[in-house]
Amino acid sequence: MKNPQQPTYNSALETVRNLKQKYGATWNAITPNAAARMMVQNRFKTGLDIAAYTAGIMRKDMAAYDADNTQYTQSLGCWHGFVAQQKMIAVKKHHKTTSKKYLYLSGWMVAALRSEFGPLPDQSMHEKTSVPKLIEEIYDFLRQADAIELNDLFRRLDNGEDVQDQIDNYETHIVPIIADIDAGFGNEEATYLLSKKMIEAGACAIQIENQVSDAKQCGHQDGKVTVPHEDFITKINAIRYAFLELGVEDGVIVARTDSEGAGLTQKLPVSKEPGDLASQYLAFVDAEEIDIADAKEDDVLIKRDGKLVRPLRLENGLYKFKEGSNIDRVVLDCITSLQNGADLLWIETPTPNVKQIAHMVNRVRKVVPDAKLVYNNSPSFNWTLNFRNQAYEEMCAEGENMTGYDRNNLMDAQYDTSELSYRADRNIRSFQKDSAREAGIFHHLITLPTYHTTALHMNDLTEGYFGEQGMLAYVKGVQRQEIRKSVSCVKHQRMAGSDLGDDHKGFFAGDKALKAGGTKNTSNQFEVKVTINTPEKEVAILV
Repeated sequence: MKNPQQPTYNSALETVRNLKQKYGATWNAITPNAAARMMVQNRFKTGLDIAAYTAGIMRKDMAAYDADNTQYTQSLGCWHGFVAQQKMIAVKKHHKTTSKKYLYLSGWMVAALRSEFGPLPDQSMHEKTSVPKLIEEIYDFLRQADAIELNDLFRRLDNGEDVQDQIDNYETHIVPIIADIDAGFGNEEATYLLSKKMIEAGACAIQIENQVSDAKQCGHQDGKVTVPHEDFITKINAIRYAFLELGVEDGVIVARTDSEGAGLTQKLPVSKEPGDLASQYLAFVDAEEIDIADAKEDDVLIKRDGKLVRPLRLENGLYKFKEGSNIDRVVLDCITSLQNGADLLWIETPTPNVKQIAHMVNRVRKVVPDAKLVYNNSPSFNWTLNFRNQAYEEMCAEGENMTGYDRNNLMDAQYDTSELSYRADRNIRSFQKDSAREAGIFHHLITLPTYHTTALHMNDLTEGYFGEQGMLAYVKGVQRQEIRKSVSCVKHQRMAGSDLGDDHKGFFAGDKALKAGGTKNTSNQFEVKVTINTPEKEVAILV
């Protein structure tokens, strides 16, 4: 998406020319063309510029989805700025546009890969500052991708190629980030302060979960403890105030409920009148009816439906919810969050099942018709096994003969070419489209993809490089693939900004500049001469 609020090359050129005229001879060394070029190459001056711009994109995409539920959005989780940069470069290369493609910042990956304490589980033990630092890093790398690509276009322009329209209508690599603030890292004031740092770094969407902050667990682990609705609402309010204070009026809040897999609460809220939020929350707490004479010293008792009951409390002081109440709690959580300032929902589920997700969302939509989800297509799910199980049940219901399948061993590779596998993979392929259409999922993300791809690729390279293949393992499995597939970082010097820096040195020092891109630069081995026919002439460029 082109950013209409940023200066074009011509308007930047005019600005610098006027400034040169104003300041006279002291600015003689400043070349308007070079300065305008640098201004266009850095279209976003601050993280707040980015947050405001990307919030507008998300709001537009949300409205588009409301009008047509095939218009869902997607993202991949990134744990480093370079990973995010390469993802968006690949998006532009393969899909020609960044439209509806976002980035996700996972608290899990921050904990596991970015903490000064070393690798940690997803339990909010990492430093608060590591989250905004990663957001800032990601956008630094995306802005660099803009500068490098635009610099290449300006070089082509200098060589006589007609690319001015591509420069003037350039599509930035800057896209929305949905950033994970876990359970808020403390009380509502702490949530507000951290939200400000995240927004100032560029986050336009903040995802917060309804767990107890100091007892937070990964959504796909056991032991999750939720908070009363009133406590969660205060944190939604804190995030909204942070957006408003910083002028990001379209900022997006994603309210996540972990109630589907959470069986505990830390607090019993105070009910002011029958049927209020606190009363509804308390109704989910498991309790046993007792006589007052049987109450123990320091017991906690509740009057429920005219009877005295004792909430079931564990040795650690936590209270248990009733068995089977989880889906009802999810629905109430979602409705309450949307009615109190959240924009999008996130429901953690035990498996990726379209029907199960739709069942919950449709109940929410009876109260809030435009409710929509951000959904975690999580690597914590065994997708192959889950969808083979679903396909197995479908085939049984259709009367298929299933005696050739071992229900307890459906992951076995012997089934990879079977009808069962075909059905399962077909449903995995269409999962995002199906759930966007049937279960209200506006945004699909994978939280930890690059954690797993890094591990997988290092496994494969290590096996060959330290084995009989030696250097061929790298050349055949990595570099040759980069060359064949035109992966941008095959010329890693350019990707790190060497060509860009050379041009800047020329702006600053003229003919005295010491440049890296001469004939002895080994990156020249990767350049391929391509001849482009234009209406006026043939132009040879290096790519």
